[in-house]
Parts: sequence; structure tokens; C-alpha cells
Amino acid sequence: MASDEVAAVVATPTPTSAHFVFVPLMHHGHLIPAVDAALQLAAHGALASIVVTPSYATRLRPTVESSGLPVWLVELPLDLAGTDDVGRIPLDEEAAYLLTASRLRDPLERHLRAHAPPATCIVSDICHPWTAGLAAGLGVPRLSFLGMSAYCLMCLQTEHHAAAMHNAYAAMDPYWHLMPEDPVEVKMPTAAPGFLRLPSYEKLAYAVERACADVDGVVLNTFLELEPGTVVDCAEVRNVAVWAVGPVSLFHRHEHAAALAARGNVPALDADECMQWLDGKAPSSVVYVSFGSSIVHADPKQVVEIGLGLEASGHPFIWVVSSSPEKADQDTDHEVGRFLEELEARVAGRGLLIRGWSPQLLVLSHASVGGVVTHCGWNSMMEAVAAGLPMVTWPHLAHQFLNQTLAVHSMETGVGIGVEWSEEEEGVEVALVERWVVEEAVRSIMGGEDEAVERRRRATALARTAREAVREGGSAFINLRRLVKHYQAVMPEDASTWSPQI
Repeated sequence: MASDEVAAVVATPTPTSAHFVFVPLMHHGHLIPAVDAALQLAAHGALASIVVTPSYATRLRPTVESSGLPVWLVELPLDLAGTDDVGRIPLDEEAAYLLTASRLRDPLERHLRAHAPPATCIVSDICHPWTAGLAAGLGVPRLSFLGMSAYCLMCLQTEHHAAAMHNAYAAMDPYWHLMPEDPVEVKMPTAAPGFLRLPSYEKLAYAVERACADVDGVVLNTFLELEPGTVVDCAEVRNVAVWAVGPVSLFHRHEHAAALAARGNVPALDADECMQWLDGKAPSSVVYVSFGSSIVHADPKQVVEIGLGLEASGHPFIWVVSSSPEKADQDTDHEVGRFLEELEARVAGRGLLIRGWSPQLLVLSHASVGGVVTHCGWNSMMEAVAAGLPMVTWPHLAHQFLNQTLAVHSMETGVGIGVEWSEEEEGVEVALVERWVVEEAVRSIMGGEDEAVERRRRATALARTAREAVREGGSAFINLRRLVKHYQAVMPEDASTWSPQI
């Protein structure tokens, strides 16, 4: 789904253009939308820099350079366990790696002071609380760019800033939160209060919570029409501007398909080969299955159940099978490897397995794709929304359960797989989802029943609304323009009265 409307209105930077310095979390679900947002701002007349480690700079450079926009990559080394790639960090060291990112502050501040243009605003991921000190040292405002929905942010804000409401929830059950607008209960997998309450993440979570209380604004990869009341509520609770600028993935034009396919990593399957496979399938007939970097779905037993469920569904499918190095002992397990080979032989022509990075945005934009099975990472969900696709929701982390609620109960384009969490002494585990559940869920979004047809109609209508939001005059377009003007290096006298469209 190309976005010619966005690319056609690229503004020219001026000597007084705002310079947004993005400090993203280098997890693909956070990094990719941050890069897209930086490109969006540059298309609206700003300048943008993206702070990344060398390995990520190599992956992102084709996308950034092919855009032709004033966006720069700032490469800074950050090593832990012999790598600067989060995907290669052992799972038990990931929290330490995120805390280690604070080492970037001093070299980044020196770089920004020594190089033009001067930064006028820091835009950092929620998991980089150290950027509060960076922004203060530079004397510039700080925005949070969050890889979550406004609804999820509202729940987080309610937890942090509305003690009376939180106490009421906790009196009922410390695992329950209430949806801000509708009387829908959402089960969270982490104990309240706090976010990121997973083993070994407590120190990071505390720092994140403190930093969240002191930001000048929030940039969200969502759009006003998707979460109207919640966007407004977020701004009122925190008394800061909330800029809804999504779906940021709609910025991309697909004539740069090779660069777009590799915007997160080198594809495990050539993009042209993948597109040719899809070209041979009927419209809206293929289900796309991807769980990002989730460790849950790399479990050998779950891999087998997913494969058998997809096979039994009878629908053509593309399945992205995790093959991250830290999971190599699971992914290369002899029995699982043999199972996948046998499955490929049985479903040859109907099923396509991708072991590694997938050109996801290109796949979802293809006319043959009719639905997705997702782990409910917000970036993946927004790409599915922009493509007009119904979803099978299969969350495994705290905010993903909230995203599932939005897809199932608010957008009404999702079908939950039915997973629930249980906390064991060794950590958090997810129960095995059996093959017949996978089969049934796929058929529920891909079938011809009235409910499935209506779900697809709603998904198509929502995609149309998303495209309207990013077009000239749409809510996201207006927010982007106002955001750029608000942080111009030389602001007009009435700049303080400007605010995002909410």
C-alpha cells in the first residue's frame, strides 16, 4: 500500500528548521517506527538524526539514503557480550544491555555540541531514561517516542499518576486494569504498580518511570481517528502535548523495494522472490504469520503446533520462523529442523517458510495477503492496520495484551488466540497453544462466514481512515506540520500557543 500522498508533499528545510535527534531503542519493533517517524518529520520540513550503533547503521543506511531527505545516522559504539546488536545479546543480559545504553550520553552530547546543525529537540525511546539528562545538558526539550498505543500509554499513566484509581483497581486484583473508556477488563501479565515488571528489569523500570514523569511531549505511532478519546485523555492526564502521527509506515513509497525490505535487517529471502511467490496466489488468500523476536514462539513444541495448525487450516501462508542466534539451540534442534523440512515438502507451493528477517511491510502490502497472525507488537499491528488486514492476536508481553484488547474490542478487527500468562518462580511462561486452536483462529479471519467478512470490511475501512490521516489535511499530517513548527530553531512569538490536533 503505497503512500504517494505523503511523499508528494515533501517540504524544504530552511536555516531555522527544527533538528530532531532520535535516540531509539535498538529492538526492531522500536527502531523501525522511530526511523519512519524521523523520515516523516524530514518530509515535513525538519532535519533529523538517528543515533544507532554501527551494525544497525549498516542496515538502515539504504532506507535513509534512498529517501533523499535530510536525515543522518549518528554511529556510536556500544558493546556488551562482544556485540552491539541487541538481537545477539543473551536473554539474561538484555536488561543489563539496556542500562548500558546510558554510556552513550557523554559521546552523544559531545557529538551534538561539535556538529551542526544544533539539536533543537531530543526524541527518545521510553527505555532510554538517561536522555533526560542529555536534553537537560543541551538545554533542549525532550519528547518520548513510544512503541505503544495511546490506550496502553493511558493505562500506564493512570497507574503512575492517578493513585486513587489505581488503588481501586488494586483492591479488586493487582493484575487488573480498566480500559479508559469502555467497561472492558484487561488482564496484565505483570503485577501492579509499574511497567516492565519482569525479572531483572526492576532497575530499568524504575528509571523509566521517573523519566516518564518529566517529558515535554509524547509522539505516538497512532492516529486520532483510531483512538480519539484516549489521545485526548493522555494529554489531559499528563498535561503535555501528545502528537499522534501514525501510521508512520505509510510514509514509504515502494519503488525503493530493496531498501525498504532491508530497513531492519538483510532479508532471509530475496524480496523479489517473495513477491513472485505472492503474485501466484489469489487476492486476500494468504495468511502472514510472524512473532517478531518473541522467545515464546521459538519453543520447539510450539513451533510444531503452529506448523500443524497452519497446514490443517488449508489456507496459503507465509510463516516467519525465528532464527535469532541466542535461540540457535532451539531453532536448529534436530527434531524441529526435520519437522520444518517435512512440513515444507507437504505444503510446497501453498506454504512459504522464512527463516530469519522478512520484508514484512512489502508482504503486508501485497494484494494476496488477507490476514496476519501477530504477537501484538504495536509496530506490527499498525502495519497491519495500514494494510487493511484482520489479525489473530497472540500476545506474550504486558503491553501486547493491551494492544490485543484494542484490536479485538475497539477496532473489532482481531481474534484472540486465547493465551493467558502464569508467573512461575523461574520467570514468566505461556501455555502451549495446540494445533487445532491455531487452525481455528486462522479460519476465523480468513474464512467466508458473515463474521469474518464483516471483520475484513472493518479492517478495510480502518485502513482507508489511516490513509486519510496521513494525507494533506489529515490529522497525522497536521500534527507533523505543527510538531515541526513548534520546535523550529527560531520560533515565532506565538509558538507557545501551538499544540497538536487533538
